[in-house]
Amino acid sequence: MEESNHEYANIWLALVVVVIGTFMSVLDSSIVNIALPKMMSVFGMPMDKAKWIITAYTLTLGAIIPLTGYLQDIFGAKKVYIFALGMFSLGSLLCGVAWSGTAMIAFRIFQALGGGMIMPVGMSIIYQIFPKEKIGFALGLWGIAAMAAPTIGPTLGGLIIEKMDWRLIFNINVPIGIIGVILAAILLKDKRKIVFKSFDIIGFLSSTIGMVSILYVLGEGSSIDWGKVENPILMTLGVLSFVLFIVNELTHPNPLLELRIFKSFDFSMSLVINSILTLAIMGGSYILPLFLQNVRGYTPMETGLIMLPSALVMGFLMPVSGSLFDKFGAKPLVISGLVILGISSYELASAVNMYSSKSSIILITCIRSIGLGLAAMPITTAGMNAVKREFVAGASALNNTIRQVAGSLSVTIMSTLMQGKTDYSFARLTEQINVYNKASNDMLSRLTSLFMHSGIAPDTAKASAFSKLAQMIQGQATLDGMAYAITGTVVAVAAALIFTFFMRSKNNYEGGKN
Repeated sequence: MEESNHEYANIWLALVVVVIGTFMSVLDSSIVNIALPKMMSVFGMPMDKAKWIITAYTLTLGAIIPLTGYLQDIFGAKKVYIFALGMFSLGSLLCGVAWSGTAMIAFRIFQALGGGMIMPVGMSIIYQIFPKEKIGFALGLWGIAAMAAPTIGPTLGGLIIEKMDWRLIFNINVPIGIIGVILAAILLKDKRKIVFKSFDIIGFLSSTIGMVSILYVLGEGSSIDWGKVENPILMTLGVLSFVLFIVNELTHPNPLLELRIFKSFDFSMSLVINSILTLAIMGGSYILPLFLQNVRGYTPMETGLIMLPSALVMGFLMPVSGSLFDKFGAKPLVISGLVILGISSYELASAVNMYSSKSSIILITCIRSIGLGLAAMPITTAGMNAVKREFVAGASALNNTIRQVAGSLSVTIMSTLMQGKTDYSFARLTEQINVYNKASNDMLSRLTSLFMHSGIAPDTAKASAFSKLAQMIQGQATLDGMAYAITGTVVAVAAALIFTFFMRSKNNYEGGKN
């Protein structure tokens, strides 16, 4: 009995190790965004070079994730996880002592080689060590790190940048990573027989070229310039590489990624729904910070504090929804969560104005987090449960690969929607400024009078009035664009809701079948 209790305790301690590693990896992806202006100043980097501190990390993640399934089959999940966490920690140490922008970019690539493997390997470990009746709850706890860390990142990053040394955003990973490696070596166990497999070199090269090419172009967001010759060339190269990758994987005896997993309807459907959910999440994690900082004028720290309660709500709900999943399956939770998410996203779009209070924004984002907390992890778990145990490592790598592409694509879609609507609204509003529009003429007269009363010459005052009115119109157009983009996530949630009804109702678990 004591031995059984000891084994049970070790399982939960092992989960803590996996959660810590995942949290560090995901947090680092968002926290660095806040520190980018500081690094530009310290290293004297222009924006077009500084963005590679983020882009290089993202591209490396996309390249390394597909490899994790093969590495686990050869070396075992425990060895790969220890290597990944150690590599990430060492990369963090190097980033913390970087002496130039070029060094920082190189060390970020090194850091991402470990960081990219942590999440998919961590998910595989959970499936190895937990019994099927506890998988939902365990993935719910793991989901705290995977889902809440991107929201906590801006708050923690803002605090470090404003109050402490900015290098702490990297250095803080080092002692935690060392402790994590030691605990992983003690607590984790490889429960599967390691077999040698020939390396799928064509699959690796084609997936790497495809991922890097497409993620590079998508990383430009709404500013993708298709007139630049490299962008259409890279996108074409990426698509052709993926076609080659698919053909190769379906014909190779030992493929890098087992694409036949897509024959599992629930797994494939879960990936579709998760990709749509990623777009919905961007309404809060991408658009909202822009609104709070660029339009409402809040500091990064204030913005982080406004968004923190929603992260805490999501973190609390992750294990709760996982436990409920173990009892009731995915459908009831996902449907309820998506309905809440859709309604609250519509309300958030309405709150994107100059008059909404902090408390109302916090309330709406917390309600959105309730929807996300109920829907996100159960749909992932349901998809992974539909996969046979011997394919879990490959399924986890596929899940995270598609998540990476969906994240980049979602940023591009959101920024394109926002910019397109902003330009349209600005053009529509400026058309109304003419000699026949009494409202615009009255506004110009009032503004001109205000400038003249402050001592400005009449001609200069009139020019200043036009400039001020154009600024006001641009501000309103920007608000229209942000609200429109968030409203677009409501449509995405509705689509995800429809797809959910096609999922199987019962919590069918295939992991134990061979």
